[in-house]
Amino acid sequence: MLRIVLFLVLIALAAAGAAWVADQPGEVVMTWGGWRASPTIPVFVLLLGVFAVAIVLLWSILTATWRLPGRMRRRRHDKRHARGRHAITHGLLAIGHGDTALARRHAVAARRHAPNDPLALLLHAQSAQLEGNRDEAQRVFRAMAEREDTRLLGLRGLFIEAQRADDAVGAVMIAEEAIKLSPSSTWASHAVLGFRCARGDWSGALAILDSNLSAGLIDKSAYRRQRGVLLTARALELQTMDRDVARESAMEAIKLAPTLVPAAVLAAKFESEAHQVRRAMKLVEAAWLANPHPDLADAYAHVKLGDTAWHRLQRVETLAAKTPADKAGHIEGQIAIARAAIDASEFARAREVLAPYVSDPTQRVALLMAEIERTEHGDGGRARAWTLRAVRARHDPAWTADGYVSDRWRPVSPVTGRLDAFQWQTPVASLPSDRGATIESSAFEEAMLAAPPPKRVTAAPSESQVEPTVTAPAPAPAPAAQDNSPLIAKEEPAVAPAEPVQPTPEPAESTSPAATPVFRARADLGKPAVAPIPAVIPIVRAPDDPGIDDEGPSDEFTEQIGTPKAQAGGWRGFWSRWGA
Repeated sequence: MLRIVLFLVLIALAAAGAAWVADQPGEVVMTWGGWRASPTIPVFVLLLGVFAVAIVLLWSILTATWRLPGRMRRRRHDKRHARGRHAITHGLLAIGHGDTALARRHAVAARRHAPNDPLALLLHAQSAQLEGNRDEAQRVFRAMAEREDTRLLGLRGLFIEAQRADDAVGAVMIAEEAIKLSPSSTWASHAVLGFRCARGDWSGALAILDSNLSAGLIDKSAYRRQRGVLLTARALELQTMDRDVARESAMEAIKLAPTLVPAAVLAAKFESEAHQVRRAMKLVEAAWLANPHPDLADAYAHVKLGDTAWHRLQRVETLAAKTPADKAGHIEGQIAIARAAIDASEFARAREVLAPYVSDPTQRVALLMAEIERTEHGDGGRARAWTLRAVRARHDPAWTADGYVSDRWRPVSPVTGRLDAFQWQTPVASLPSDRGATIESSAFEEAMLAAPPPKRVTAAPSESQVEPTVTAPAPAPAPAAQDNSPLIAKEEPAVAPAEPVQPTPEPAESTSPAATPVFRARADLGKPAVAPIPAVIPIVRAPDDPGIDDEGPSDEFTEQIGTPKAQAGGWRGFWSRWGA
């Protein structure tokens, strides 16, 4: 509204000025040599306006003619730039949905129209990675690493290619170079930290961790926890070589991470050797409240050197009474009591604490029951039955990280190189799913567990040192509708059967379920821990398409988006028509 009023005011002033000039009397005399002209004032003003307009037109024509070559070059450059950006955008989208041929075609177009664009180099490298052309990808990444604006991106691409080629030395050198350029580079610091932990360079790993804290990559609480993990790993490695350094590392680690199980166990061991029994017990109790673990129970039982098995049992019962009821590892306290009771020959107490778990035992519960039967009564049959149940029983918690199960705690994951990845928990792959496979032998196990202890019979000296065989008659084939109740083992009469069944040998310790790993390690776990290798360098988001102008390109590589911008009106439009 204001513009309309202003425009009307200007028109009124122009009309008033024209009327005033028209009312002026007199004339203007102009002479030049023999030429003489004497127009009136209105005519002179009109001629003067026409002359000014002609001068402006002439100047505009000359200026446009002078600038025409530059405008043509700039227009061709803009067209090439728009085509390059169009190819880059659609090429990155083609990489996103895995179209190798389309990505290669757009990469060629982007390299032709925008050879110096960083995104064109990225598109070229990623299309080569998608095709599996490692040599071409490395060449492009080296070119990117030589440029100032794409140096970090090129180093990351070279790092990924080095990982694919199993060149651990080259990969860590590239990551260290990236850290020098940018200490806040997350991928580089993670890679270098994983490599140094895999090599056992704990001092170097601690230096990287301090650098991560200074760069703001981790917060203070995470820094304290991870530093405690690294110090614990160093203490475990040096406890047999340099006990002074190991003790200092363990003491600092338990201050930084008081709930870390290996740190608490090692610190309690050092305190016990220094006759600081009360302090050692407090360290174990603090970690036990956060995470009940069998290593903590064992350290608590042996915290005082020279104690009898009965005193160790009393101490373990004290620790188990402090187990929080809401902890998933509440069974750890009962298993610890049963273990100590067996060592103290308190078999009734061991059976009492294991009674709530024998209906659906875990592997450790079943093995403890087998040891009770073998040690208390010498019942090899019932011990073998419990051992057989242990094979198919539920798995106990174990140190697990990224799907890998280890028999001991480790500071980093051997799969991803992630620090402090191992957790004491039941492996996901070991959770109960289909128990149908145990139906066939459940009757036999129940029969052996329900049978009374067999009487010992002394064999003749001349015979082989084998106990008389106690067998059950073979059941005759019967239809499914008949009674399939468990068979009760019966003691044979004095006459031995014609074909006695030889007693089953006791399972060796190396083949017991407790000693057999739950999962088999991967073939590449012996290599330095590295992060998983992506197919291409991951892009956080697809770049915007800045190659579309407001006027809309009209060549065959681009499409018209939206409507052209309308010409401005008023005096602004008037002057814009004559502007350069």
